[in-house]
Amino acid sequence: MDEPFRTMPLAGWGRYKPMPCHVCRPERRDALLSLLDGAAPGPVLARGLGRSYGDTAVNRNGSVVDMTRLNRIRSFDPETGELECESGVSLSEIIDVFQPRGWFPAVVPGTRFVTVGGAIAHDVHGKNHHRDGSFSSFVDSIDLWTPALGVLTCSPAQDADVFWATVGGAGLTGVILSARLRLRRVESAYVSADYRRCANIDAALEAFDTTDEDYTYSVAWVDCLARGGSLGRSVLLRANPAAPSQLPPGPAGKPLHTPRRFNAAVPFDFPGFVLNPLSIRAFNETFYAMNRPVTGKWVDYEKYFFPLDRVLHWNRMYGKRGFVQYQATFPPEGRAGLRVMLERCSKARRASFLAVLKKFGEGGRGMLSHPMRGYTLTLDIANSPGLVPFLGELDRILLDHGGRLYLAKDTVAAPATIAAMYPRLDEFRAVLHRVDPEGRLGSDLARRSGIGLPARETHDV
Repeated sequence: MDEPFRTMPLAGWGRYKPMPCHVCRPERRDALLSLLDGAAPGPVLARGLGRSYGDTAVNRNGSVVDMTRLNRIRSFDPETGELECESGVSLSEIIDVFQPRGWFPAVVPGTRFVTVGGAIAHDVHGKNHHRDGSFSSFVDSIDLWTPALGVLTCSPAQDADVFWATVGGAGLTGVILSARLRLRRVESAYVSADYRRCANIDAALEAFDTTDEDYTYSVAWVDCLARGGSLGRSVLLRANPAAPSQLPPGPAGKPLHTPRRFNAAVPFDFPGFVLNPLSIRAFNETFYAMNRPVTGKWVDYEKYFFPLDRVLHWNRMYGKRGFVQYQATFPPEGRAGLRVMLERCSKARRASFLAVLKKFGEGGRGMLSHPMRGYTLTLDIANSPGLVPFLGELDRILLDHGGRLYLAKDTVAAPATIAAMYPRLDEFRAVLHRVDPEGRLGSDLARRSGIGLPARETHDV
């Protein structure tokens, strides 16, 4: 095999079942296009910082293009907040450059270590989805390399079908080269947060329904091991952007600056026995007890939006076997499914202490975008015997209640399951037939779930 490819194992952030891939890391757009136009062995896939949890950025025996060196900022309009950048630019880099100047990404997921290309490919959502929608709501256009049509500039007004297939399309329509997106003006680097305890899942959903409109950002931590009348007990953390006048004297003097803090790190893989029902239950009890109700607590954006980013390599806590993250979204009429899923998790004693509940607003226009109006529950589940059958049970609960799982985090779902959850899948495949009729693009997710086209032959490793 010719350079610049090298063979190495890749997995999602959950480190579940690494697979051998041929990886290259171009530094310039012309070098990337040269690779894409013929030098790449097997099916091709772009990859960012690897924070997707499942196999969406894994391409067994195929080519994986690491986009992280293609991270140049091309232009910025300080009047409108429009930013043009290469797709390998991370949200972390955008925040570092523009937040001190009073600008912030309009939508951020739970980590800042995500590339712009990855955020578009999975149409990421944040704590403000109920108000602002997902990441694509603030993307004006993208430059996209496609196998059949070359480089396209597409937007909601130009080649709109390709644009909306690319948004949430898991990298299967082409390689995103660059994007234009709108940042949001901010007065400070802080939010004013209200913390509230809810005794069970019904109280949490009631709080979302009756008070979410009062908050720009809204999220809840859920105890998935609680049972009976405490099933789904939660701590709600809702917030609004903080004005400088709301801050105490120190931060008020430099409202756009955040405090320096030491980042901890997990230096090695935890032994499997560390995360067990007893340790997780103890953590949940402590967390619930410590987070007492409070109003108007000022919190910097790092602590509120990205709490886990302060612990480097935190995925090592799940040991060498890794874990999966399962995100289930139920429509309003299927909210009873949340209770069924929580009961199943509590009974199985599998869910970890990282369980998150949010309320979604209207779904986006992406053909395979995940969010839809309703409630979304995210679970971290350690890889242990019986994992796959257990995930199949969760899939059936979702299907029975009209819900869907998130492709960026899926690990084992069958093609029929995905097809039932994503009604625009045929429309998406029609775009693939136009931009990639020979199946030159591919991923483990695409082949396993059946959402992509048949791929050309791969090279064994």
